[in-house]
Amino acid sequence: MSAERVTWLLDRLAGAGVRAIVDGGWGVDALLRTQTREHEDLDLVVALADCPRILAAFAALEFEIREDERPVRCAIANSRGEQLDLHTVAFDADGGGNQPQPNGGSFRYPPEGFVAGEIGGHCVECVSAPVQLLCHLGYAPTEKDARDVLALCRRFGLAIPRGYEAFSASC
Repeated sequence: MSAERVTWLLDRLAGAGVRAIVDGGWGVDALLRTQTREHEDLDLVVALADCPRILAAFAALEFEIREDERPVRCAIANSRGEQLDLHTVAFDADGGGNQPQPNGGSFRYPPEGFVAGEIGGHCVECVSAPVQLLCHLGYAPTEKDARDVLALCRRFGLAIPRGYEAFSASC
């Protein structure tokens, strides 16, 4: 998925009245303000209540539900191979977002965890570097995860999280 396509999709969501906050790989690149790798999908933090509006806005683009794990997440894709992974939250009065987790717990995106980044020269709302690091914990990292995490740590002067130290020499 190209940076131009990402910003076009984000504009379409904004036009439908949907707040979409870039997370995952594109979120890392938005923070770094440059594309560092190819991306298979676009991860977005969105309100669970906006899912019907998102599906309606993207129906004309032939997006269909591929994985429906609401209230945790929902993945939509089209025949062109474009996929959006929707991390569904309930935004709270403080401006943070609470995402249910498969284990019955929840993850809170704090309000200060939503910041400005840049994709293809366009300003986008994205998940902050410290929150990105939190989202990369609790599972065995892949080399792609390690590259993303280490790039954020270097750029923002953050401590390398436990489990990622072994990658620091190779990434």
